[in-house]
Amino acid sequence: MEYMGNKEYWDEKFASRSDNPLNPEKSIVENIEYFKNGTILDIACGDGRNALFLAEKGFKVTGVDFSSRALERLNIFAKRYSYSVNTLKIDLSTPNPLNAIGIFDNVLINHYRLNKQQLKHIERHITDEGILFICGFGYKHKVDSKIREEDLIQPTDFEGIGHSFELINHAENLDDRGFFVTYIFRKRKS
Repeated sequence: MEYMGNKEYWDEKFASRSDNPLNPEKSIVENIEYFKNGTILDIACGDGRNALFLAEKGFKVTGVDFSSRALERLNIFAKRYSYSVNTLKIDLSTPNPLNAIGIFDNVLINHYRLNKQQLKHIERHITDEGILFICGFGYKHKVDSKIREEDLIQPTDFEGIGHSFELINHAENLDDRGFFVTYIFRKRKS
C-alpha cells in the first residue's frame, strides 16, 4: 500500500524539514498512561517525533520506516538528546514486512493505515496485555490531493482483531488539521 505519497515524496519531505523534530502527536501525549512499560514498536515512525517523546518517557523504542532520510534524521535527533532509539528500514508495502521484527510491549501506528491482513498479524508482535495504539486521519476526514480515501482509518479496519484484542479507549476529534481518530487496544492473554 502506498500511503500519502511514495518513498521519494517522503525522502524529499523529510530533507526539507527544519533541523528540529516536530512535536509528538497530541493523542499520544494525552494517552501516555495507556502504554505498557517496556518496549514500543513505532510503525511508519517518520523522523521520530513520537519515538523521541516515548524514549524521553523511558520506553525502549524501535522505529521503522521506508524513508532513509527520515531514519537518518531520527538517528541524529536521538543522538542529540542522548536517547537510545533503534531504527530499521522496512517497506510496509512488501509482503509480510514485519515477520522478523520481534515482539514488543506496545505497537504504535500513527498516521499510517495498515491493511487488514497486516493488522490481523500484528498480534504476533505484541506481548500479552500489550497495547496497540492507532491514531491518524479518520473516516470523516476530507479527502484531498495528499490524503486519499484509502488512507483514512475506518472503524471496519478492526473487525478481524477482536478475538485477540479488546478496545479500551476510542476517541474522535475534529481540529484544524482535520478529523482524527484514536483507537487503543489491549491484547488479550493467550
